[in-house]
Amino acid sequence: MRRVKYLFLRIKNMDFKRMFNIINEIHKSTHKSRIYLFFDVIICGLKYQAGYVDYYIFEMWNLNSKERKTILTRGKNNIFVKYYNKKEFNHIFYNKDEFNEKFKKYLNRDYIILNGKNENEFKKFLQNKTVIFCKPISGTHGALMEKIVIKDFKGNLYDYLYNKNLKLIEEVVVQCDEMNKLYPCAINTVRILTVYRYDEEVKIIAAYQRIGNNGNIVDNFNGGGMTAPIDEKTGIIKFPAMDKKKNIYYEHPMTKTKIVGFKIPKYKEAIKLVKIAAKVIPEIRYVGWDIAITDKGPVIIEGNEYPGHDLCELPPHRVNNTGVLPKYEAALGKIKDLK
Repeated sequence: MRRVKYLFLRIKNMDFKRMFNIINEIHKSTHKSRIYLFFDVIICGLKYQAGYVDYYIFEMWNLNSKERKTILTRGKNNIFVKYYNKKEFNHIFYNKDEFNEKFKKYLNRDYIILNGKNENEFKKFLQNKTVIFCKPISGTHGALMEKIVIKDFKGNLYDYLYNKNLKLIEEVVVQCDEMNKLYPCAINTVRILTVYRYDEEVKIIAAYQRIGNNGNIVDNFNGGGMTAPIDEKTGIIKFPAMDKKKNIYYEHPMTKTKIVGFKIPKYKEAIKLVKIAAKVIPEIRYVGWDIAITDKGPVIIEGNEYPGHDLCELPPHRVNNTGVLPKYEAALGKIKDLK
Protein backbone atom coordinates (compact mmCIF):
# COMPACT_ATOMS: atom_id res chain seq x y z
CA MET A 1 0.00 0.00 0.00
CA ARG A 2 2.85 2.37 0.88
CA ARG A 3 4.45 1.76 -2.49
CA VAL A 4 1.20 2.53 -4.32
CA LYS A 5 0.80 5.71 -2.25
CA TYR A 6 4.40 6.71 -3.04
CA LEU A 7 3.86 6.13 -6.76
CA PHE A 8 0.58 8.07 -6.71
CA LEU A 9 2.27 11.07 -5.06
CA ARG A 10 5.13 10.90 -7.55
CA ILE A 11 2.70 10.77 -10.49
CA LYS A 12 0.71 13.68 -9.04
CA ASN A 13 3.84 15.88 -8.91
CA MET A 14 5.60 14.42 -11.93
CA ASP A 15 7.19 16.48 -14.68
CA PHE A 16 5.93 14.31 -17.54
CA LYS A 17 7.84 16.28 -20.16
CA ARG A 18 11.11 15.61 -18.36
CA MET A 19 10.21 11.94 -17.85
CA PHE A 20 9.52 11.39 -21.55
CA ASN A 21 12.71 13.29 -22.45
CA ILE A 22 14.65 10.88 -20.22
CA ILE A 23 12.90 7.87 -21.73
CA ASN A 24 13.75 9.17 -25.20
CA GLU A 25 17.39 9.67 -24.20
CA ILE A 26 17.59 6.10 -22.88
CA HIS A 27 15.93 4.83 -26.07
CA LYS A 28 18.55 6.56 -28.23
CA SER A 29 21.47 5.08 -26.28
CA THR A 30 20.04 1.56 -25.78
CA HIS A 31 17.60 1.16 -28.72
CA LYS A 32 15.08 -0.25 -26.26
CA SER A 33 11.44 0.42 -27.10
CA ARG A 34 10.00 3.61 -25.62
CA ILE A 35 6.87 1.70 -24.65
CA TYR A 36 8.95 -0.95 -22.87
CA LEU A 37 10.95 1.73 -21.05
CA PHE A 38 7.78 3.60 -20.00
CA PHE A 39 6.22 0.52 -18.43
CA ASP A 40 9.54 -0.53 -16.90
CA VAL A 41 9.75 2.88 -15.19
CA ILE A 42 6.25 2.29 -13.77
CA ILE A 43 7.18 -1.21 -12.59
CA CYS A 44 10.31 0.12 -10.85
CA GLY A 45 8.16 2.76 -9.16
CA LEU A 46 5.72 0.15 -7.85
CA LYS A 47 8.23 -2.54 -6.86
CA TYR A 48 11.28 -0.52 -5.78
CA GLN A 49 9.95 3.00 -5.08
CA ALA A 50 12.18 4.35 -7.82
CA GLY A 51 11.40 7.57 -9.65
CA TYR A 52 12.21 8.06 -13.33
CA VAL A 53 15.38 9.98 -12.34
CA ASP A 54 16.46 6.96 -10.26
CA TYR A 55 15.77 4.77 -13.26
CA TYR A 56 18.03 6.95 -15.41
CA ILE A 57 20.86 7.62 -12.94
CA PHE A 58 21.15 4.01 -11.79
CA GLU A 59 20.59 2.58 -15.31
CA MET A 60 17.96 0.25 -13.93
CA TRP A 61 17.15 -1.09 -17.41
CA ASN A 62 20.45 -2.98 -17.14
CA LEU A 63 19.57 -4.61 -13.81
CA ASN A 64 17.67 -7.80 -13.10
CA SER A 65 15.12 -8.01 -10.29
CA LYS A 66 17.67 -9.31 -7.77
CA GLU A 67 20.03 -6.41 -8.51
CA ARG A 68 17.22 -3.86 -8.48
CA LYS A 69 16.32 -4.91 -4.93
CA THR A 70 19.76 -3.74 -3.76
CA ILE A 71 19.35 -0.17 -5.06
CA LEU A 72 18.69 2.57 -2.52
CA THR A 73 15.99 4.45 -4.41
CA ARG A 74 14.49 7.83 -3.56
CA GLY A 75 11.41 6.25 -1.98
CA LYS A 76 13.46 3.93 0.23
CA ASN A 77 15.79 6.74 1.26
CA ASN A 78 12.72 8.80 2.20
CA ILE A 79 11.73 6.04 4.62
CA PHE A 80 15.12 6.17 6.35
CA VAL A 81 14.84 9.97 6.60
CA LYS A 82 11.33 9.79 8.05
CA TYR A 83 12.33 7.09 10.54
CA TYR A 84 15.42 8.87 11.89
CA ASN A 85 14.75 12.59 11.36
CA LYS A 86 11.94 14.63 12.91
CA LYS A 87 10.92 17.09 10.22
CA GLU A 88 10.05 19.83 12.72
CA PHE A 89 13.82 20.09 13.39
CA ASN A 90 14.88 20.19 9.72
CA HIS A 91 15.13 23.98 9.81
CA ILE A 92 18.28 23.76 11.95
CA PHE A 93 20.10 22.16 9.02
CA TYR A 94 18.28 23.90 6.16
CA ASN A 95 18.80 27.40 7.54
CA LYS A 96 22.53 28.05 7.48
CA ASP A 97 22.43 30.74 10.16
CA GLU A 98 20.84 28.31 12.64
CA PHE A 99 23.22 25.55 11.61
CA ASN A 100 26.30 27.73 12.09
CA GLU A 101 25.11 28.75 15.54
CA LYS A 102 24.48 25.16 16.67
CA PHE A 103 27.74 23.79 15.22
CA LYS A 104 29.94 26.86 15.74
CA LYS A 105 32.68 24.99 17.59
CA TYR A 106 33.18 22.61 14.64
CA LEU A 107 33.34 25.25 11.87
CA ASN A 108 36.71 26.84 12.71
CA ARG A 109 35.89 29.99 10.72
CA ASP A 110 34.51 33.46 11.34
CA TYR A 111 31.12 34.49 9.93
CA ILE A 112 28.48 37.20 10.17
CA ILE A 113 24.74 37.30 9.38
CA LEU A 114 23.55 40.44 7.61
CA ASN A 115 20.29 41.75 9.10
CA GLY A 116 19.96 45.07 7.30
CA LYS A 117 21.10 47.05 10.35
CA ASN A 118 24.65 45.86 11.05
CA GLU A 119 26.75 47.45 8.30
CA ASN A 120 29.30 48.76 10.81
CA GLU A 121 29.76 45.26 12.25
CA PHE A 122 30.16 43.99 8.69
CA LYS A 123 32.94 46.51 8.03
CA LYS A 124 34.76 45.34 11.16
CA PHE A 125 34.29 41.74 10.01
CA LEU A 126 36.02 42.56 6.72
CA GLN A 127 39.14 43.86 8.43
CA ASN A 128 42.20 41.68 7.73
CA LYS A 129 40.23 39.70 5.12
CA THR A 130 40.92 39.73 1.39
CA VAL A 131 38.24 37.27 0.21
CA ILE A 132 34.81 36.32 1.58
CA PHE A 133 32.39 33.54 0.77
CA CYS A 134 28.76 34.66 0.56
CA LYS A 135 25.73 32.37 0.82
CA PRO A 136 21.96 32.63 1.05
CA ILE A 137 20.59 31.69 4.46
CA SER A 138 18.76 28.73 2.97
CA GLY A 139 19.27 26.68 -0.13
CA THR A 140 21.13 23.67 -1.51
CA HIS A 141 23.44 22.59 -4.34
CA GLY A 142 25.69 25.62 -3.96
CA ALA A 143 23.03 27.77 -5.61
CA LEU A 144 23.67 31.55 -5.68
CA MET A 145 26.89 31.39 -3.67
CA GLU A 146 29.56 33.97 -4.49
CA LYS A 147 33.24 34.25 -3.68
CA ILE A 148 34.19 37.93 -3.58
CA VAL A 149 37.64 39.51 -3.64
CA ILE A 150 37.04 42.58 -1.48
CA LYS A 151 39.51 44.96 -3.19
CA ASP A 152 37.99 44.23 -6.61
CA PHE A 153 34.43 45.07 -5.59
CA LYS A 154 33.08 48.47 -6.66
CA GLY A 155 30.15 49.98 -4.81
CA ASN A 156 28.44 49.31 -1.48
CA LEU A 157 29.22 45.69 -0.74
CA TYR A 158 26.81 45.45 2.20
CA ASP A 159 23.83 46.62 0.14
CA TYR A 160 24.83 44.40 -2.77
CA LEU A 161 24.94 41.28 -0.62
CA TYR A 162 21.83 42.07 1.40
CA ASN A 163 19.74 42.84 -1.68
CA LYS A 164 20.90 39.62 -3.35
CA ASN A 165 19.86 37.70 -0.23
CA LEU A 166 23.47 36.65 0.38
CA LYS A 167 23.20 37.21 4.09
CA LEU A 168 25.58 34.58 5.47
CA ILE A 169 29.11 35.91 5.01
CA GLU A 170 31.97 33.60 5.93
CA GLU A 171 35.70 33.71 6.16
CA VAL A 172 37.06 31.62 3.29
CA VAL A 173 38.09 28.11 4.27
CA VAL A 174 41.58 27.24 3.00
CA GLN A 175 41.94 23.57 2.18
CA CYS A 176 45.25 21.77 2.64
CA ASP A 177 47.83 21.40 -0.14
CA GLU A 178 46.92 17.77 -0.82
CA MET A 179 43.29 18.70 -1.58
CA ASN A 180 44.44 21.67 -3.69
CA LYS A 181 46.42 19.24 -5.82
CA LEU A 182 43.16 17.43 -6.53
CA TYR A 183 41.42 20.66 -7.65
CA PRO A 184 42.34 24.16 -6.43
CA CYS A 185 39.35 26.32 -7.46
CA ALA A 186 36.83 24.89 -4.97
CA ILE A 187 36.82 23.33 -1.53
CA ASN A 188 36.72 19.62 -2.34
CA THR A 189 34.55 18.34 0.46
CA VAL A 190 34.33 14.83 1.80
CA ARG A 191 30.67 13.80 2.20
CA ILE A 192 30.34 11.43 5.16
CA LEU A 193 26.97 9.89 5.99
CA THR A 194 26.24 9.04 9.60
CA VAL A 195 23.37 7.58 11.55
CA TYR A 196 22.94 8.17 15.26
CA ARG A 197 21.06 4.98 15.98
CA TYR A 198 18.43 4.67 18.65
CA ASP A 199 20.77 2.34 20.54
CA GLU A 200 22.99 5.49 20.91
CA GLU A 201 25.71 4.21 18.57
CA VAL A 202 26.95 6.45 15.72
CA LYS A 203 27.70 4.49 12.55
CA ILE A 204 29.46 5.58 9.39
CA ILE A 205 27.24 4.55 6.49
CA ALA A 206 29.24 5.75 3.50
CA ALA A 207 31.77 8.34 2.38
CA TYR A 208 32.58 9.87 -0.96
CA GLN A 209 34.82 12.59 -2.32
CA ARG A 210 33.27 15.56 -4.09
CA ILE A 211 35.57 17.31 -6.57
CA GLY A 212 35.11 20.57 -8.44
CA ASN A 213 35.75 20.97 -12.16
CA ASN A 214 35.79 23.45 -15.05
CA GLY A 215 36.89 26.39 -12.89
CA ASN A 216 33.72 26.27 -10.76
CA ILE A 217 33.95 27.44 -7.13
CA VAL A 218 31.62 24.67 -5.90
CA ASP A 219 32.27 20.95 -5.87
CA ASN A 220 28.77 19.50 -5.85
CA PHE A 221 27.49 17.06 -8.44
CA ASN A 222 24.62 19.26 -9.64
CA GLY A 223 26.95 22.24 -9.97
CA GLY A 224 29.29 20.59 -12.45
CA GLY A 225 31.42 18.64 -9.99
CA MET A 226 32.21 14.94 -9.83
CA THR A 227 32.03 12.30 -7.15
CA ALA A 228 33.94 9.14 -6.22
CA PRO A 229 33.34 6.68 -3.37
CA ILE A 230 35.84 6.44 -0.53
CA ASP A 231 36.67 3.25 1.32
CA GLU A 232 35.16 4.08 4.72
CA LYS A 233 37.89 2.23 6.63
CA THR A 234 41.02 3.44 4.83
CA GLY A 235 40.01 6.85 3.46
CA ILE A 236 41.24 5.91 -0.02
CA ILE A 237 39.22 6.66 -3.17
CA LYS A 238 38.45 3.28 -4.68
CA PHE A 239 36.71 4.08 -8.00
CA PRO A 240 37.05 6.66 -10.77
CA ALA A 241 34.97 9.82 -10.40
CA MET A 242 31.81 10.47 -12.39
CA ASP A 243 29.98 13.71 -13.17
CA LYS A 244 26.29 14.34 -13.91
CA LYS A 245 26.87 13.93 -17.65
CA LYS A 246 28.22 10.43 -16.90
CA ASN A 247 31.80 11.31 -17.83
CA ILE A 248 34.31 9.05 -16.07
CA TYR A 249 37.56 10.43 -14.64
CA TYR A 250 40.54 8.33 -13.55
CA GLU A 251 42.50 11.55 -13.14
CA HIS A 252 41.37 15.14 -12.85
CA PRO A 253 41.26 16.76 -16.32
CA MET A 254 42.66 20.06 -15.02
CA THR A 255 45.27 19.03 -12.44
CA LYS A 256 46.08 15.54 -13.80
CA THR A 257 46.04 14.26 -10.20
CA LYS A 258 45.11 10.56 -10.11
CA ILE A 259 41.73 10.05 -8.47
CA VAL A 260 41.72 6.29 -7.95
CA GLY A 261 44.01 5.56 -5.02
CA PHE A 262 43.98 9.16 -3.73
CA LYS A 263 44.21 9.07 0.07
CA ILE A 264 42.10 11.61 1.92
CA PRO A 265 44.37 13.51 4.34
CA LYS A 266 43.35 13.57 8.02
CA TYR A 267 40.55 11.12 7.23
CA LYS A 268 40.49 9.51 10.69
CA GLU A 269 40.15 12.97 12.24
CA ALA A 270 37.21 13.67 9.92
CA ILE A 271 35.49 10.48 11.04
CA LYS A 272 36.02 11.42 14.68
CA LEU A 273 34.58 14.90 14.01
CA VAL A 274 31.35 13.70 12.39
CA LYS A 275 30.78 11.10 15.09
CA ILE A 276 30.82 13.91 17.65
CA ALA A 277 28.67 16.24 15.52
CA ALA A 278 26.12 13.48 14.89
CA LYS A 279 25.01 13.70 18.53
CA VAL A 280 24.49 17.48 18.68
CA ILE A 281 20.89 17.42 17.38
CA PRO A 282 19.47 14.03 18.47
CA GLU A 283 16.20 14.75 16.67
CA ILE A 284 18.08 14.59 13.34
CA ARG A 285 19.95 11.28 13.32
CA TYR A 286 20.56 10.55 9.64
CA VAL A 287 22.89 13.22 8.22
CA GLY A 288 25.23 13.83 5.31
CA TRP A 289 28.19 15.95 6.48
CA ASP A 290 30.33 18.01 4.09
CA ILE A 291 33.84 18.18 5.50
CA ALA A 292 36.74 20.35 4.34
CA ILE A 293 40.28 19.23 5.09
CA THR A 294 42.50 22.14 6.18
CA ASP A 295 46.08 22.28 7.46
CA LYS A 296 44.67 22.55 10.99
CA GLY A 297 42.38 19.57 10.51
CA PRO A 298 38.89 18.78 9.21
CA VAL A 299 36.09 21.35 9.59
CA ILE A 300 32.37 21.12 8.94
CA ILE A 301 31.09 23.09 5.96
CA GLU A 302 27.47 22.00 6.38
CA GLY A 303 25.20 19.15 7.34
CA ASN A 304 22.34 17.81 5.25
CA GLU A 305 19.20 16.58 6.97
CA TYR A 306 18.12 14.90 3.73
CA PRO A 307 21.21 12.93 2.67
CA GLY A 308 21.17 12.33 -1.05
CA HIS A 309 20.77 8.71 -2.09
CA ASP A 310 22.07 9.02 -5.63
CA LEU A 311 25.83 9.52 -5.32
CA CYS A 312 26.77 6.35 -3.44
CA GLU A 313 25.81 3.76 -6.05
CA LEU A 314 26.34 5.19 -9.51
CA PRO A 315 26.88 2.47 -12.16
CA PRO A 316 30.71 2.78 -12.36
CA HIS A 317 30.88 2.48 -8.57
CA ARG A 318 28.91 -0.74 -8.14
CA VAL A 319 30.47 -4.16 -7.75
CA ASN A 320 28.58 -6.91 -9.59
CA ASN A 321 25.73 -4.44 -10.17
CA THR A 322 24.96 -4.46 -6.45
CA GLY A 323 23.61 -1.27 -4.90
CA VAL A 324 24.18 0.08 -1.40
CA LEU A 325 20.86 -0.85 0.21
CA PRO A 326 22.29 -3.94 2.00
CA LYS A 327 25.11 -1.79 3.42
CA TYR A 328 22.66 0.91 4.49
CA GLU A 329 20.43 -1.64 6.18
CA ALA A 330 23.43 -3.00 8.07
CA ALA A 331 24.03 0.47 9.51
CA LEU A 332 20.51 1.90 9.71
CA GLY A 333 18.62 -1.30 10.43
CA LYS A 334 15.98 -3.13 8.43
CA ILE A 335 12.80 -1.06 8.50
CA LYS A 336 9.62 -2.96 7.71
CA ASP A 337 8.34 -0.25 5.35
CA LEU A 338 11.24 -1.01 3.00
CA LYS A 339 9.81 -4.44 2.31
